[in-house]
Amino acid sequence: MIKFELHGLYAITDSVLMPEDNELLSRIEAALRGGTRIVQYRDKSDDSAKRLRQARALVDLCQQFHVPLVINDDAHLAKASGSAGVHLGQSDGLISEARALLGNSAIIGTTCHANLEYAITAQQAGADYIAYGAFYASKTKPNATPAPLSLLGESKAQIKLPTVAIGGITVDNAAQTLTAGADMLAVVHALLAADDVEQQARRFSQLFPTVS
Repeated sequence: MIKFELHGLYAITDSVLMPEDNELLSRIEAALRGGTRIVQYRDKSDDSAKRLRQARALVDLCQQFHVPLVINDDAHLAKASGSAGVHLGQSDGLISEARALLGNSAIIGTTCHANLEYAITAQQAGADYIAYGAFYASKTKPNATPAPLSLLGESKAQIKLPTVAIGGITVDNAAQTLTAGADMLAVVHALLAADDVEQQARRFSQLFPTVS
């Protein structure tokens, strides 16, 4: 399997913002053209047929851009769709179970909220990246526990995994979030609700330091 660099703009789909297949795919394609480096498919519905169909379509699309697609919360859907991996919340099963199902080459990320201990545990369990947030007011999760930017620096000092910052990320606050220590910026509305998704992705992507 391709080894992906976990760095850059991280787009997360929204089933309310993009309920139809064609809009989902067109907006994600635009985000990929603009430089998105990882995509997460997030759909909390119980429509398993739709979720599998959309996940497989996104896998095919992301492969054209050599970008990994990870599935939110559902390792079995990740397996069935042929995606690059899964992103697990704290209540979505063990990292070890996902690893056993998906294999050593799968990308497994996990949500750590504002808790450094969660991240330490995730690293010990074999996660590939960790995500903290919300750093700013979030439209997707308005009740999320606030995380201080200083957490990113504290994490860098103790944890060697790539780090995702999530929650209210915009073009205006992206640079300070990267400076604080984020490797990836996870964005939903500020990217995918933009009038010109491709151009908005470029604005975000240009803020990242070049990885050699």
